[in-house]
Amino acid sequence: MSEELNQVEVRNFEVGDKVSGQVTKVEEKQVLVDIRDSKLDGIIPISELSSLHIEKASDVVAEGDELDLEVLKVEEEALILSKRKVDAEKAWDSLEEKFNNGEIIETEVKDVVKGGLVVDLGVRGFVPASLVENYFVEDFSDYKGRQMTFKIVELDKDKNRLILSHRAVLEEEKVKQKQNRLDSIEVGQVIEGTVQRITDFGAFVDIGGIDGLVHISQLSYEHVDKPTDVVQEGQKVQVKVLSVDRDNERISLSIKETLPGPWSNISEKAPKGSTLTGKVKRLVSYGAFIEVFPGVEGLVHISQIAHKHIGTPHEVLKEGQEVSVKVLDVNENEQRLSLSIKDLLEKDVEEKIDYELPEETKGFQLGEVIGDKLKNLRK
Repeated sequence: MSEELNQVEVRNFEVGDKVSGQVTKVEEKQVLVDIRDSKLDGIIPISELSSLHIEKASDVVAEGDELDLEVLKVEEEALILSKRKVDAEKAWDSLEEKFNNGEIIETEVKDVVKGGLVVDLGVRGFVPASLVENYFVEDFSDYKGRQMTFKIVELDKDKNRLILSHRAVLEEEKVKQKQNRLDSIEVGQVIEGTVQRITDFGAFVDIGGIDGLVHISQLSYEHVDKPTDVVQEGQKVQVKVLSVDRDNERISLSIKETLPGPWSNISEKAPKGSTLTGKVKRLVSYGAFIEVFPGVEGLVHISQIAHKHIGTPHEVLKEGQEVSVKVLDVNENEQRLSLSIKDLLEKDVEEKIDYELPEETKGFQLGEVIGDKLKNLRK
């Protein structure tokens, strides 16, 4: 085509016109295109190929690619075109819709810059370092080229500002997993968990994306002064679900109920007729409760405390006192243990009673003293 015809053809276009073209040549810093329905050539400078900084035009386009373009400048024999502006215009409409709907976007990390990551969504998107993960990352160098999911957290077309977050995706997934886990948990289940946090009143255990509380009273059958005496952070434990409050997301757990009970095999540990050592735990009007194993108390009936008659157990025993007991009867199913203290005590053949005689009667026979008193009574 002659130069005159080119100039005539060029005058048919204005800045801002939308055109389509096919890439005919890719140079290092620009791309040549054949404009459809025209005999004109178009030139796309490397700066107008992408919203991101690129080193080579071949990183974005290849010969034969069909492109939608916008006229930036009308020169005498060619059009200066932009792929970037058309891509951005299409992108903003799509991104605004995704932003309003809270959609998740999957794309490749194009670059790692100071303060975060850069992605290309038709416009340049920035992911601040604090929004990349839900944990601290010291070095982002290996994130370049990685496919990741993001949510748009800030969008301003006028300021050409697009902020994205991968952390928001992770947190949304965590909420969904937590809800699914909460819905699947049933009272009575035994689950493996990990001790996450320990407090004065118990331990919080992660049972798959959601924490449940093991109250200090549910850590062990034995008395626990401090939860750290029984469990440590990071420890794997078996827990039983005691209750689930789905509305308030509260789960009560027990480690104790996954352990063999203190009464298990009690018939072997405390067979009838055996002698045990225990501690007086409680005194009641009808006897004393003796702890013979952690969590196992047996009753010494008041009639089994001493050979002599006593009005209350307090006359002979006190709480905390260690005593030896004999097993009279054991019932594992009903968790009852009958014990005796007196069966281990020697029974006096004859009860000894000491009488303190008056001072003036010393040196006399008891019969003489009683005889004198009888005489006085007759008078």
